[in-house]
Amino acid sequence: MVRIAVCGMVSCLMLGPAFAQRQGIPELTQEQADSRTVLGVTNEYLAAGAEALRLKEYDEGIRLTKLGLERPTAPRDRAAALSNLCAAHAAKNEPDTAIQYCTESIGINDANWHAYSNRAYAYYLKKMFDEADVDLDKALALNPSARQMPQIRGMMNERRLRGRVTTEEHQ
Repeated sequence: MVRIAVCGMVSCLMLGPAFAQRQGIPELTQEQADSRTVLGVTNEYLAAGAEALRLKEYDEGIRLTKLGLERPTAPRDRAAALSNLCAAHAAKNEPDTAIQYCTESIGINDANWHAYSNRAYAYYLKKMFDEADVDLDKALALNPSARQMPQIRGMMNERRLRGRVTTEEHQ
């Protein structure tokens, strides 16, 4: 009986810190299925901002990401954070602000397909379909298996067709 109690206490002491860690902060190697970029925990504000954006808490994600960008950050993480800001502003239907953040992100890391995909969506919101097509092509060239690119292209094609369909009355 004593042995069971001791084993239970040891288990609690060993596993307690693991369970107490904040859940939901993704690991650096975890691949995301959406357009947000996941950062490691080297900058806790950027990681918390990415998590808030994943939960669609855009204002909080923007606030935390901006706080994280005030700290010294590796260029790759800075580019990812700017891409996250782009995604958040696009989700809030603020395409002009989104485009600025994505363009800044691409200026730092032109191999980040997330930034191209996010900017394509922002261009879509502004009905700038030619620019969106260019960014989607670049994003697909960088990551051909990204799931959201065909979805964005489909939305653009649908919107383009909507303006061209005419109805006629026949007598």
